[in-house]
Amino acid sequence: MEAKWVAAVVLHDGVSWWDSVNESQLWQDRIFHLLSALFAIVASVALVQFVRIQMRVPEYGWTTQKVFHFLNFLVNGVRCIVFAFRRDIQKLNPEIVQHILLDMPSLAFFTTYALLVLFWAEIYYQARAESSDRLRPAFFIVNGVVYAIQIILWMIIWFKPVPFLIILSKLFFAVVSFFAALGFLIYGGRLFLMLKRFPVESKGRLKKLQEVGYVTAICFSCFLIRCIMGFFNAFDRAADFDVLDHPILNLIYYLFVEILPSSLVLFVLRKLPPKRGVTQYHAIS
Repeated sequence: MEAKWVAAVVLHDGVSWWDSVNESQLWQDRIFHLLSALFAIVASVALVQFVRIQMRVPEYGWTTQKVFHFLNFLVNGVRCIVFAFRRDIQKLNPEIVQHILLDMPSLAFFTTYALLVLFWAEIYYQARAESSDRLRPAFFIVNGVVYAIQIILWMIIWFKPVPFLIILSKLFFAVVSFFAALGFLIYGGRLFLMLKRFPVESKGRLKKLQEVGYVTAICFSCFLIRCIMGFFNAFDRAADFDVLDHPILNLIYYLFVEILPSSLVLFVLRKLPPKRGVTQYHAIS
């Protein structure tokens, strides 16, 4: 009986602590400013890497590697600004502006990492001597459709902000995240298995194998978590991370689905392209 009483007290204290932090305006601001600082760090790292690549191979123009790092800078930079002014954003009218500012970086995050799937798919098909001409048009079409559907949903919500449409918009993000995770699993997995079959003495085989394996695992886990949380966010008010009074949930969510994955991927893909005249340049290597 005493053990049950102690357990009940501990559980109550835990719930009280969680609620106290969530309901405290001071802690809300502290956590949102912490998220802003973390996103600023990731954005700075991506920008520095972009500049270093540009200085190393300026003659190659906008390669996949440069675009990837620049988009990382933009996504994390916008997130930094959004969380720095999170309380002010919550007061904006019409309400659709809040949805756009909170959701647009998620769309850009999808585009940024879909670029890696495209790059890997091109390598895979070219290595098998198969045509990859349709991959880039498919990439732009898929992104165009995703953005078009989301813009249509925003416009409908603007004219008629019914709860069902807001739920539908959140579910749409969950579905997009699911297909992104599936893309990493399919093409990352295929490329990993293809590299694994290369001769052991192949130059850079082990490093490329580890690189593809790490990035695939990181990005698949990231988008799968986004998908699962997106479904909870759509139907469970307690899992809503688009409100001010869930700062702890915001911290946990964005830490595990954007900040840590972006940091780890930037670290894994930190290698600069070779200098001119050394060897042929390959993007994102």
